[in-house]
Amino acid sequence: MDGIKYAVFTEKSIRLLGNNQYTSNVKSGSTRTEIKHWIELFFGVKVIAMNSHRLPCC
Repeated sequence: MDGIKYAVFTEKSIRLLGNNQYTSNVKSGSTRTEIKHWIELFFGVKVIAMNSHRLPCC
């Protein structure tokens, strides 16, 4: 699980927990497939859908 850095707790992410939607920061350069695999292994769930984005540099 070295790819998942930490969970993000903001007002919006806490609201999303009620819908079983989770927010976390992951290692830079991770692919969607890697992230999906990590989540499925760590939480023991089947990922149905996932959103990801990269923050602009500088």
